[in-house]
Amino acid sequence: MKFSSLDHAFTHIESFTNLEKTQQYTVRTYRLDRMFSILDHFDHPERSYPVIHVAGSKGKGSTCAFLAKGLKALGYKTGLYASPHVSTYMERFTLAGTFFPPEEVLSTIESMFAHLEGFTFAKERGLETPTTFELLTLLAFLLFKRSSCDYAVLETGLGGRLDATNVVSPVLTAITPIELEHTQILGSTIKEIAREKGGIIKEGVPVVISAQHSDAKKELRSIAQQRGSKACFLTDHLSRSTSHSSPGVNHLQLYWSDDSYDEFDLRMLGNFQGENCALALLMLSLLGCIADQQHRKQAIAGMSSAYLPARMELIEGSPPVIIDGAHTGKSVDRLIHSYREMYPKGGVVIFGAVTGKDHTQMAESVIRTFDRIVISTPGTFKPSNPLELYELFTHIAHTLVSEGLLEAPPIIILEKDPRSALLRARGMLFAGEAILCAGSFYMASEIRNCILQETETCTK
Repeated sequence: MKFSSLDHAFTHIESFTNLEKTQQYTVRTYRLDRMFSILDHFDHPERSYPVIHVAGSKGKGSTCAFLAKGLKALGYKTGLYASPHVSTYMERFTLAGTFFPPEEVLSTIESMFAHLEGFTFAKERGLETPTTFELLTLLAFLLFKRSSCDYAVLETGLGGRLDATNVVSPVLTAITPIELEHTQILGSTIKEIAREKGGIIKEGVPVVISAQHSDAKKELRSIAQQRGSKACFLTDHLSRSTSHSSPGVNHLQLYWSDDSYDEFDLRMLGNFQGENCALALLMLSLLGCIADQQHRKQAIAGMSSAYLPARMELIEGSPPVIIDGAHTGKSVDRLIHSYREMYPKGGVVIFGAVTGKDHTQMAESVIRTFDRIVISTPGTFKPSNPLELYELFTHIAHTLVSEGLLEAPPIIILEKDPRSALLRARGMLFAGEAILCAGSFYMASEIRNCILQETETCTK
């Protein structure tokens, strides 16, 4: 199959059933036998390199980016598979953050579809053709094989146990902090969600685990014991971490239980990045990639340059804009804390969230901190209801005032069009403040693209 362009190729991939976009899930929606069948058809490209597999609710994308950059700095050609993307599908499969040449991606897609011609699943396996995410995962595996990668770092898409990435035989797995998320699919309790995330733990393969809620820690420890997997808890190795974010740099200090100490700057902002970075360093050690202090310095230098769009991304300008995909109560809390460290005078929030999230907890965090809020639409990729969200924010604000928990309600504006929301937010700022965009990666993408388009227009 031939495509006129890379955009055309990705549009074709997206024309298949896209489970990231729909919310119509069934019992047969997620199942690994489908992905195994595809890989059998392609002679298992995922077996061509050692794999590190990472799951979790928060921080897994950043952890994967740190790990991939560290491996690259140590001389290993490293494929990185991440999701979701913010501006382009090319963000999902990279060589440690560097895009593959477009012509190589296009050629791989064309050969992939040529080999898929006539391929269908048995009826008992649900949909007869692959889903969008299954195709993207296959594409990543094929690209990494074609590039002769020394390692591949895989971030799970949703959950872990039945995620399309969970067909690999990894040399190491990792679980980042677990929170309540996607409860309609993964379960309504931390324990149930931990069981799904812990599904990536493999028989006899070590697993590295971040600081966790007690229920998650207990469940993950149990899974590791059942599978004969050595569980390495970050809290047993890291005594504490401190970080201080200022515009453009995040100064990090890691204090280890063996009395060693690391101090360096990160490109990625946010005090929550300290533990993600420490987790990646611990993973490099367990992989045997850090043999001495010189190797450690090389790895840290690589990790310092790690970058992901919409992870507390600072777009400098007048005014500066901080963009983040935070979409849970705890992640919004952490984001706000780091934002206020950088901009203590305050600012304006542009907030947009898709349906199915815990809007109440996020709304309370924003309302208690900011006195100017613009509610907008997080694109059209997933369903959202900005009017309903605006009404919720307004109701919560007045409730907090009536209960004496807030002196006065914030100014809350509904501006459905993201570009108009950005203009309104700019007009509400005072000197020394910034704009914070949060609530969804899709909201982050909308505002980020608006700013980038403005920049392109100005440079023409």
